[in-house]
Amino acid sequence: MVVSELVTIALKYAPGPVLRDLRITGEMVEFVVCDCDPVLPFARAADVGRVGQHGLEIVMAVVQGFETQREPVGKRITARIALLDTAGRAAPGQ
Repeated sequence: MVVSELVTIALKYAPGPVLRDLRITGEMVEFVVCDCDPVLPFARAADVGRVGQHGLEIVMAVVQGFETQREPVGKRITARIALLDTAGRAAPGQ
């Protein structure tokens, strides 16, 4: 869901190619999405009356780390999800 949402955001708002990468770093899965739009995304404030545009809010709720960084051309978005939960068991859905 996280990868799908980040790629969807990039495809919807960036006018060019989208690059994605998936890495395992220690006990985390790291998803990286790069696009050519320099505008950094932001999660909107909660609004029960708003229809749609909740994707980044959902991503922020389920990841353990989230970073945005401007690049020479565009931006890089990195999201990290733990492979294990805090009790040392496999994370939900694993």
